[in-house]
Amino acid sequence: MKRASYPSLEGRTVFISGGASGIGAEMVRAFAAQGSRVGFFDFDDKAGQALEAEVQGDVAFGFCDLRDIEALQDAFTAMAGRLGPATVLVNNAARDDRHDWRKVTPDYWDERMATNLRHMFFAIQAVAPGMIEAGGGSIINMGSSSWWEAGGEMPAYTTGKAAVHGLTRTMARDLGEHRIRVNAIVPGWVMTERQKELWVTDEAIAGRRAKQCLPDLIDPVYVANMALFLASDDSAMCTASDFRIEAGSI
Repeated sequence: MKRASYPSLEGRTVFISGGASGIGAEMVRAFAAQGSRVGFFDFDDKAGQALEAEVQGDVAFGFCDLRDIEALQDAFTAMAGRLGPATVLVNNAARDDRHDWRKVTPDYWDERMATNLRHMFFAIQAVAPGMIEAGGGSIINMGSSSWWEAGGEMPAYTTGKAAVHGLTRTMARDLGEHRIRVNAIVPGWVMTERQKELWVTDEAIAGRRAKQCLPDLIDPVYVANMALFLASDDSAMCTASDFRIEAGSI
């Protein structure tokens, strides 16, 4: 696939959470190819180090369990010391583990919120002062089509992802006066290696194609391409919005 080039991304510092694999790893590669300085965070140390070694450019991996907010803050501070303050943040980290609503405990629910939602706000809180000082920035929160498709078997995940839209719009309002844009990417079913290993079957793929307007499956590269656009100056007047990459799912 031929990818657009965004001159405004060259030399720009980008932080990506959950960047060691899947959609996040594709974003790391995409931003590095644009000449950005890319700091990415994950609790998969082995995968993170492997990706850092693989990708050419100014790329740095920071080990971090984003459920630990103090660790998140420390990791972001350390990465800013290496690459400079971020003017692009991609809140990507999440896990769509299936769970039976009958068996959900308060502790499990809280852990799912910490995994899929809470860290997004505190990542914004960590980078926003630097963006204000720089005169602007772009924050991209990863949503999901699962909640509005009424997807089942993961109520804590879909609840957290639905809340991403509220977070996106309210922070767009609070940070807009500083020329910081806040948007959400809303992907459909993206064919990452994790999805293929755990949930992709012939029957599931047939059902997905029946829901989509387009017949092709969604590769992580399409999500990364949208992130590049939203991070660039080309999207300067885009904020408080959802950008769907779900092949017209109904």
